[in-house]
Amino acid sequence: KGLWMECVWHSTGAHQCQPYRSQLALPPELRAARAMMVVSCVLSGLACGVAVVGMKCTHCAKGSAAKAFIATSGGILFVVAGLLCLVPVSWSTHEVVTEFYKPVLAGGMKYEIGEALYLGFTSASLSLLGGALFCTPDQGCGDQEPSQPQPGSPWVAAPSYRPPSAFQGNHPSSLTSASHSGYRLSDYV
Repeated sequence: KGLWMECVWHSTGAHQCQPYRSQLALPPELRAARAMMVVSCVLSGLACGVAVVGMKCTHCAKGSAAKAFIATSGGILFVVAGLLCLVPVSWSTHEVVTEFYKPVLAGGMKYEIGEALYLGFTSASLSLLGGALFCTPDQGCGDQEPSQPQPGSPWVAAPSYRPPSAFQGNHPSSLTSASHSGYRLSDYV
């Protein structure tokens, strides 16, 4: 028993799915759950677009002060989409479990939790997690300045960089000196 169709598994292993025939014949809870799931999908798509614009790694609105606000807005949209997905999935799971433990059902049928509910819980969790990450104050991309050690810290400073020209006096030029094979580098060209 799902949001979009009802499936029956027979004892032979065959299954049969049938979509609901009439939108008007559906219970109001099922219509509300369908609407929440559709709105969740639309908000997730919108959140993806908004979040991409707000990420520090993209060139959209680069240098704009509103970039962090855009990323946070994308995160909020992800959280709302995750909640709108979680409500119908949780409601459906509750209905299935309640029906399963009823002692007598018409026709001797028992409802079971299907794969779609697990997929729904996974997608809701990922949307909530992604939204929470986008709502954090700093979504780093590796472009921040490296942290400087504080005075008196046990960090050892790396040796300073010296260009290759600083080492020229230490050994003869490779253009004029012979290598271990007896040829100069200029002989190869």
